[in-house]
Amino acid sequence: LTAEDALLAVQYGVDGIMVSNHGGRQLDGVLASIDALGEVVEAVKGRVEVYLDGGVRQGTDVLKALALGAKAVFIGRPVIWGLAYQGRAGVGEGFKMIKEE
Repeated sequence: LTAEDALLAVQYGVDGIMVSNHGGRQLDGVLASIDALGEVVEAVKGRVEVYLDGGVRQGTDVLKALALGAKAVFIGRPVIWGLAYQGRAGVGEGFKMIKEE
């Protein structure tokens, strides 16, 4: 979640970086993934792709992440909510809602 870690990852030859705080469940007081994203994107200067994982609940979250330089986002909880709601069709409905937002 830091520029320093991102630069080390690039130095060691990674193909991409996923910015994630694992839902904040593992570390109390850690930055939200979206808050760390800009620093990581700026540090790697386009040498590797950067992805965001965590905190994506609506379409505006996707837009913010892409505007900050993420190549793509990973969406977890809305998928689970859709499954609980209506199975496969619920997941599709959730993605439709995110896209429309």
